Amino acid sequence: MLWNSPLGEPHSDELLEHMKLSVTTSIVDLGCGWGELLLRAVARTGAKGTGVDTDNLALDRGKRAAQKKDVNVDFIRQSAADWQGTRDRAICIGSSHTLGGSRATLQRLAEIVPKGRVLVGDTFWEQQPTDVAREIHGDDIPMLIDLVTMCRETGWEILNLTTADQREWDSFESSHRAGLRQWIIENPESPKAQEIREHLDERERGYIMDYRGLLGFAYLVLGR
Repeated sequence: MLWNSPLGEPHSDELLEHMKLSVTTSIVDLGCGWGELLLRAVARTGAKGTGVDTDNLALDRGKRAAQKKDVNVDFIRQSAADWQGTRDRAICIGSSHTLGGSRATLQRLAEIVPKGRVLVGDTFWEQQPTDVAREIHGDDIPMLIDLVTMCRETGWEILNLTTADQREWDSFESSHRAGLRQWIIENPESPKAQEIREHLDERERGYIMDYRGLLGFAYLVLGR
């Protein structure tokens, strides 16, 4: 699994281009996971990177990748909500829940980047959700126009807006199950194989039937 959000290679390159990074830029990734996008940003520009997350396994993966790529990224084990500081740029993809929701995230990012650009990745409903979809993902996901309005109301200019396409979504969802699917292939006689298969089948069916094409993911490059 390369990305921890529905994203592909060309799309990620485009997003980093819009961030306008340089060797003198400082950038923080809040809720970075293993920091794939942050590592790429630093590797291509020499920017000074900081990744913040609470997942030890993800942070360890990020540190190993940084060492392998020979890039200077400081990975910090801390809640994104507790991190203090300012930067020239910030990334927050799929982590708005850790900062109190979409609007609170945009407000917090304005404090971290008082003058500069941020990349926000957040879910939205492509159309009015079903009760089942709401039950799975919660009631605080906005429609895209509402997310855009929040950006403007919190003082941000929208410099670039793109959304994950269906192929990115399908690849992202499949990658969550791929490791265990391969394990079943390699261990067909295991007494746990059928139980794991049923669990994966249920998750796959839930995606296809309940929110595929309904739940969207927006990437917004914002400036102030």
